[in-house]
Amino acid sequence: MVAGQAPVGSATVRRPGGHPLTRRSAWVARLDSPLAPYYLILGSVIALVVIGLVMVLSSSNIAALRGSQKDSYAIFAKQAIFAAIGLPLAFVASRIRVSQLKALAWPALGVGMLGLIAVAAFGRTTGGNTNWLYIGPVGIQPSEAAKLALIVWAAAVLARKQAMVGQVAHALIPVVPGALVLLALVMVGNDLGTALVLVAITVALLFTAGVPLRLFAVGGLLGGLAITLLVTTSENRMKRVNTWLGNTPCEYLSTCWQPTHSRYALATGGWWGVGLGAGREKWLWLSQAHNDFIFAVIGEELGLIGTLTVLALFAALGIGLFKLVIASDDTFVKIATGGVLAWVLGQAIINIGTVLGMLPVIGLPLPLVSSGGSALVTVMIAFGMVLGFARQVPGAPEALAARPRIAGRTASVLSRRGTTAPTAVNRRRGRAR
Repeated sequence: MVAGQAPVGSATVRRPGGHPLTRRSAWVARLDSPLAPYYLILGSVIALVVIGLVMVLSSSNIAALRGSQKDSYAIFAKQAIFAAIGLPLAFVASRIRVSQLKALAWPALGVGMLGLIAVAAFGRTTGGNTNWLYIGPVGIQPSEAAKLALIVWAAAVLARKQAMVGQVAHALIPVVPGALVLLALVMVGNDLGTALVLVAITVALLFTAGVPLRLFAVGGLLGGLAITLLVTTSENRMKRVNTWLGNTPCEYLSTCWQPTHSRYALATGGWWGVGLGAGREKWLWLSQAHNDFIFAVIGEELGLIGTLTVLALFAALGIGLFKLVIASDDTFVKIATGGVLAWVLGQAIINIGTVLGMLPVIGLPLPLVSSGGSALVTVMIAFGMVLGFARQVPGAPEALAARPRIAGRTASVLSRRGTTAPTAVNRRRGRAR
């Protein structure tokens, strides 16, 4: 054995200077790399989109077969098309410079507001919420684009006013009034779930920008009162909340139907699940199996292992986004990334909490996984933007530029080894002769 090298199977490797580096330390070093946020975000997003496509195919075939097209692949095909559309758009978003994003901030907010106004005027009501706008046979949700528009616009405004966010007026205006206008337009369509996500995004944007904490206490009190008012003035919402709290008997055929069959699906799955495609709750027992309650189908068909895998991917995604906020030295990047973090993880927590029965039924899809073209494309664009940020953190451009040189050196080493080996063999053969 050559001195300074560890034996095969050893728990240590060697730094270039010869000092030992444990495997745990090696993983820590990788997480401290400037490229760690980039790879965590990219890998998690790709894995979640792939899992989502597979589970949409599995969970939607019965509903699609009973649909107007009588095609068991109709919902999956639409989701796959939107994923294919979102991929190049995400690539384009990753190449847009921060200065260009700032220039697009106000136009993006205007487009988001116009989309919500169009929904209020011409939208279609589905499941009690008016949040769909149909252009011919294609339905879109402008509220999804409004989330991204709010993030870009507020990040640009707060980054420009960074030196003044300690003052109440500059901290709140114009971000809070702009967010309130979006909230009002969303609530015209009675979509409380999307409104809660917009509130979470706004809070995260202000917090990341460094707004004084005392303002959050006042805002939390006012927000709690507003949510209480919205819930208590709606008979449907009060039924859901009372069912969740156990204050009223469970009405199996109405408010209790989805939570009950969601738990049936999770309980049936056990550790390893009943097998991909073999779930029974999607046979019109669990409504919205391919959308709001797709996590329950994952639990039934892939078991606890499948659900933990999804949770681990969202955790890795959150770690990558958080590390990007810490690593970046650009205020706009920090604020915008914080908004995306609150958007995706906040919505995922609400969705999974609903499926597990920890929250009342609100009606939000699981980001990157649930069926829904508008949501998927918009989130992919947002992550394309974030990946563009991750490529520009201090040290990342140099690390990315070094990758081809490392590959070239490796190829040259392999090439040299390939040419010297026959020479050595020929020498041995010459001696034998």
